[in-house]
Amino acid sequence: MNKNHFDKLTCLLKWVHPKLDAAHTVEFKNCFGGIAGYVNGHIFISCGKFGVALRLPSETLTSMFREKGVKHLKYFRKGHIKKEYAVLPKRILENKKLFRELIDESIEYA
Repeated sequence: MNKNHFDKLTCLLKWVHPKLDAAHTVEFKNCFGGIAGYVNGHIFISCGKFGVALRLPSETLTSMFREKGVKHLKYFRKGHIKKEYAVLPKRILENKKLFRELIDESIEYA
């Protein structure tokens, strides 16, 4: 497991959602060179050299992709686009309220 990606992901989740483990079964597994976060057995977040991505419903993705800096997730440069995921820019990751809302929506969707 990539320690840097794991540490980044777990630190972000503890900062924005400190009681996540109490409410859900959360696991982390390797995923194409990155780390995927699972809640109750389903992926909801991913972290790798691409950054941090959330799995979100299509309505939310549509509005997210209008935001500056939000990108489609591709695990590999020439790989296919993971259609249910948005890679979030630093400004969204640092906005605790917005990031928590997106995580909650991702968990519900997963």
